[in-house]
Amino acid sequence: MTAEHVYGHQRPRLFTVPGTALSSAGQEAVEIAASAGLHLDPWQQHILDQGMGERADGSWDAFEVCVNVPRQNGKGGVIEARELWGLFVGGEELILHSAHEFKTAKAAFKRIERLIKSTPDLHKRVKTYRQTVGEEGIELYSGQLLRFIARSKGSGRGFTGDCNIMDEDMILGDDAMDALMFTMAAVPDPQVWYLGSAGIGAPSVQLGRLRRRAEQALESGKPDPSLAYFEWSVDPHRDECPAACTAHDDQDSDEAILKANPGVGYRLTLEKSRNERTSVSRDGFARERLGVGTYPSDEADTWQVIGEDAWRSLAAAESAPEGEVVFAIDATPEQDHAAIAVAGRWRGGTHIEIAHHQPGMGWVVAKAKRMQDEHKPRCWVVDAGGPAGALIQELEEELGITVVSPKTREVAQAAGQFFNAVADQSISHIDQPLLATALAGAQKRPLGEAWAWARRGVSVDISPLVAATNARWGLGVEVEDDVDPLDNIF
Repeated sequence: MTAEHVYGHQRPRLFTVPGTALSSAGQEAVEIAASAGLHLDPWQQHILDQGMGERADGSWDAFEVCVNVPRQNGKGGVIEARELWGLFVGGEELILHSAHEFKTAKAAFKRIERLIKSTPDLHKRVKTYRQTVGEEGIELYSGQLLRFIARSKGSGRGFTGDCNIMDEDMILGDDAMDALMFTMAAVPDPQVWYLGSAGIGAPSVQLGRLRRRAEQALESGKPDPSLAYFEWSVDPHRDECPAACTAHDDQDSDEAILKANPGVGYRLTLEKSRNERTSVSRDGFARERLGVGTYPSDEADTWQVIGEDAWRSLAAAESAPEGEVVFAIDATPEQDHAAIAVAGRWRGGTHIEIAHHQPGMGWVVAKAKRMQDEHKPRCWVVDAGGPAGALIQELEEELGITVVSPKTREVAQAAGQFFNAVADQSISHIDQPLLATALAGAQKRPLGEAWAWARRGVSVDISPLVAATNARWGLGVEVEDDVDPLDNIF
């Protein structure tokens, strides 16, 4: 296939729907758009088909529909088709189209106005095109109204919308949501659409929430009962990925561009997208063209056991173990990642650090041998009942190293001691992202009358935290002397 005929992926990388639809109004939206001269790409049709799914009673399958796709791919066509359907087919009394900035809302109004005016069968049904600044809208003789507004804390209050279209949803915070969401409370079967591109940090509050819900649905295998989510993006390599990693995407490849941009071959070209890569920053290209966003987290969803501020305050760049050290190994339940942590004394307290964290388990024993030979640790700590417990026999028999396995009550003691050390400010670290991420995603699980570490979701890897906790515990545990006294006779 020649470069001129290369097309972007027409199905999103992240996709979930409630799954209760028996029919869809999406084809009606595609057809009315076509009657107005708007011919939709397969990926745009897919969004409408799935996002406008209907249950047996005719109600929407998804209350919320989110489309997250890099800019210039054609999300505007999806919006226009949905709005045309709501006005001329669906009989929605009020459709509210909001954008972060007035100029964006104004441009959207002008686009759909041109579509309708160029279609006699639609134009003749329009009573007025409202042109007053801040009052832009399209009103039909039958009473249907499509309003265009710029979002603010007060915008949308007083309106009761059948459908809310939230454009530029990567800039959508709580104030705007509070103003707009409750306009739909009295509507029997409302729907809200969020459309935008990759998250840009703190402003992307609502997009971050929607994305987490979609990820949780995909991880658990249980669809979110009210959310349809479509995201075109890549999953880039991590720092710890091996050279031959195939689980993540190479953002320097053509395939990455195609995976994240369904509009390639329709309104974007692979050649121009390649040129963008050489003209902007690496992070900028990843965000704007590959859909790699930064999404804020709700405080209620993260850092549930140890607060972020408390943890960050203990970071010390010069922190390092002094004297005898302990190593500990832990892995994820799926054994797709493992971590080796080190703990040692430092300035009257303890220092912890993640020495290694890599995919899989096959690397651990070889790495442990080198670390054993180089550092001669006090002991190694591996929870025999944990995912890394399968390594204990090989570590002891083939490498001859001393492995200490905490009992159930000692697992709880280790977690409690770690927690108390943070509270007492007697622990130090070097602010490694791996540990921060693990702490942000950790929660407590009951263990008798105490507790141990647990992860909040299957995508959370707390093996660095568990390894660090056990390594610190190992500094105070008794280590049996395995040397045979008779050996000293000879």
